[in-house]
Amino acid sequence: MEAFNEYHLDPKQFPFLNILQENWQIIRDEFTSFRQNASQEEMQFAFDVMGPKSKTIKTKGKSKYSAFGVLFQGMFIDQYIQFHHIEYPHHELQSVSEKALELRKRYFPGLTGAIEEANLSNDNVLRNVYFGTFLPGLDVKLHVNYNPHMNRGYLGLIVPEGDIAMKICHDKLYWHEGEFMVLDHSYPHCPHNYTENERTVLVVDFFKTDQPRAEVERFEQDLVRQRMEENPYSLGVFGKNDQAKPEDFIKYGLSHQLEWDKALGV
Repeated sequence: MEAFNEYHLDPKQFPFLNILQENWQIIRDEFTSFRQNASQEEMQFAFDVMGPKSKTIKTKGKSKYSAFGVLFQGMFIDQYIQFHHIEYPHHELQSVSEKALELRKRYFPGLTGAIEEANLSNDNVLRNVYFGTFLPGLDVKLHVNYNPHMNRGYLGLIVPEGDIAMKICHDKLYWHEGEFMVLDHSYPHCPHNYTENERTVLVVDFFKTDQPRAEVERFEQDLVRQRMEENPYSLGVFGKNDQAKPEDFIKYGLSHQLEWDKALGV
């Protein structure tokens, strides 16, 4: 029986996640269909516009983490772009929003429907929903995600065998296809993919259900405002306060990562 604690949470506590989990194969097939059938232009647009960008979280070497999705801060990506008036080089605001809407409806109707169903019956509890892909060899530096108002669920879609895991505090956890891993990711963590294959999960951020809704909504609004001022392309997901403290690297046996900045020329 799997052991849970204050940062590794039992998915059964959050029954609204069942709607996504029950549709995991549809969601996976929509992702693979997009990867196989979308044009190069559409693929580039998804990664450039529909994915959150971080200036804080670092990786070692050339291997990268790619992400794109459909829901940010409780709004579908096309609505989010319009609401925050995000400007993208070489694109007009209206055309970017319309293109995001077009891609969302064409390629991800099942995912969109599952999100709408979950949020309609659970007071908009889902805040961010996006695909996260680890390329082979990925090693992410220890960090926190300073979102104390939310938990993060990872629904396994494509998970190869081998050493591909999430280190969080003193635990090493593994993803499984068709299952949720739920974390309080305000605790220090660093995932890696030491296999030769890509790993893709559906990242699902949702309000903490044990905190007053008015408080978490107010915190989200303040945090998103700050992050959008720092970097509008973060889509409110990442910010400067996501850095782990130096003592955390030592505490969790990762002091070697403190040398990464020198190697990366930072």
